[in-house]
Amino acid sequence: MSIYQRGKTWWCDFATPGGNRVRQSLGTRDRAKAQELYDKLMAERWRVEKLGEKPAYTWEQACVRFLREKAHKKSINDDKTKIAYFTPFFIARALRDIRRDEVLEAVSLLAYEVGPTKGEPVSAATKNRYLAFIATLWNMAANEWEWIDRQLVFKRFKEPKIRIRWLKKEEANRLLSELAPHLQPIVRFALATGFRHSNIIDLEWSQVNLVKRIAWIHPDQAKAESAIGMPLNETAMEALVAQLGKHPRFVFTYRGEKLQSKATTGWTNALKRAMIYNFRFHDLRHTWASWLVQAGVPLHILKELGGWHSMEMVQRYAHLAPENLRGHTDAIDSLIVSAVHNGTKTSQVNLTEELEQITKKALHIVAP
Repeated sequence: MSIYQRGKTWWCDFATPGGNRVRQSLGTRDRAKAQELYDKLMAERWRVEKLGEKPAYTWEQACVRFLREKAHKKSINDDKTKIAYFTPFFIARALRDIRRDEVLEAVSLLAYEVGPTKGEPVSAATKNRYLAFIATLWNMAANEWEWIDRQLVFKRFKEPKIRIRWLKKEEANRLLSELAPHLQPIVRFALATGFRHSNIIDLEWSQVNLVKRIAWIHPDQAKAESAIGMPLNETAMEALVAQLGKHPRFVFTYRGEKLQSKATTGWTNALKRAMIYNFRFHDLRHTWASWLVQAGVPLHILKELGGWHSMEMVQRYAHLAPENLRGHTDAIDSLIVSAVHNGTKTSQVNLTEELEQITKKALHIVAP
């Protein structure tokens, strides 16, 4: 058997010169293309086994190895989404034959799949994340696995600077009043602690000490992979105490079970009723940080509380605390006042001297 159909897709099944069996999808419904790819695979196997050439590892092989080696990543599901998107473009292709312009063409076709923007091109930031995945995969294939001889390098799309989205106090109160009873506690807790969504729904009672009023996030749960200890204020304490007795392990639950998500429908509808737009759950963290900065909390303290790995991440909130700079800007008042007064005196002296000279000339002219 050489090539055959499984469903509507053509597959191949053959033995290499060395006796190894190859059985894989050819990734096409066209018989002529399938035959062409089959002949190419046979020729490559002959060159590898008879002439000692480097095997032509395929896109699928690279993805399988990547997922196996990166299974521990917190964002592995995001990587799977990117693999699923690129696979129709590169299925059954040798990794070394995939060109940079082909990747860019695939990325240029990215579009939103759901929501009000369905069908519209995605943002530059999203395109850059897809390019970053491809660059990482090629880097591993070239430098770690030694499957290919070159990496793919891309110039990233320019990303516009987007303002930090945060709620004013009255907006937050409107949102809380519109939320379902099981969503209110996690939103209150998010506003009180700045914890990320995943940290809140995964929070266990073993991570909370109500007596010492502290909660903590383990390093393997934190985005920056550093432990976060959070002193609990009254709002956070009230949210936690209200959950006592509902579950032996997890803090926030719904109908006796651990929360799996932020209940997208309920969250979205509550935002609409509260007339709050362009707002994500993660923006609750931005709101928490913005409120603290406006209350005068120094940025280096905010960095520790929020578990950010660099001050650069915290600088996004610096502009929200202009009152901290007022003492420095007030210093120019005295300089301006002094300059104005001196300028006035100088102008008066000059005018007086000029008037005297004009008077003298006038008297000289009329003198007999």
